[in-house]
Amino acid sequence: MSPRSQPSERQRRLGAELRKLRNRAGLSGDQAAVILDADRARISNIEAGRIDVSRNRLYKLLREYGCPDGPLFDGLMEMAQELGKGWWDEFRDAMGRNALDLAELESRSTAIRMHQPLFIPGMFQTEDYAREVILATDGQDHDHAERCVGFRMARQRVLDGDSPTTYHAVIHEAALRIRVGGLTVMRKQLLRLIEVARLPNVTVQIFPYEKGAYAAFSRPFVLFEAATPELNTVHLEHPLNSVFLGDGERIDEYAKMFERLTELALAPVDPQVTPESHDSRDSLSLIQHAMYEL
Repeated sequence: MSPRSQPSERQRRLGAELRKLRNRAGLSGDQAAVILDADRARISNIEAGRIDVSRNRLYKLLREYGCPDGPLFDGLMEMAQELGKGWWDEFRDAMGRNALDLAELESRSTAIRMHQPLFIPGMFQTEDYAREVILATDGQDHDHAERCVGFRMARQRVLDGDSPTTYHAVIHEAALRIRVGGLTVMRKQLLRLIEVARLPNVTVQIFPYEKGAYAAFSRPFVLFEAATPELNTVHLEHPLNSVFLGDGERIDEYAKMFERLTELALAPVDPQVTPESHDSRDSLSLIQHAMYEL
């Protein structure tokens, strides 16, 4: 099988982690090739995610690289076993590689932390709000936009089911104020935000204007947590080409940034308090206030 030209994020990440372990063990690519009774080009392609590595061969490499039993060993073995197939395959005709990678990463994350400064996060959007955002930002034709809306709605399934993912979002107040669609679209969207925020696995905090220009307030990012910190990932949204980061130091930086955002943001929506009886200054009251000002 010839090397693939566009490996998925999972395939790239598995290869990158193998390269880290090989370098840490002080082994060259040629020495790794001897372990698998292969040539140097095969090791290069595995580490670039261009070809797959079987579980037996991966097991052999991990042992020779000195990777101990535990979450990292198990996590890498699981990544090699996964075929990258899932519900997102139904949308390959409409969505790019980056979007499909995002859905796959969401499906296998144990927890997700997000900062969004301008829009309600896609995981919380109504169909009407999502449609308006997609048409405004991507300029797609109607049929393609509908496929994109369907994809975004399907991604939301990680929030419910038998094993819902833990999700913590810090949303800037600007996202509550920017008019997306008409009044009806915005009112329904803010009501939906309150509804989702009441799920036991979801935490929503609003970052108010009065907290000023914190360093991250204009930069959307998502932290994906795996079973072991070594496999955590950061996703940076860019208009033309979003980026996935797997470097531990960079991930730590974004984790600290997120913690600072949670400290500056208002207290999260309390699922035990109904909107009608709420009068304290926190995230729920600010969402209510924005909704009633529409």
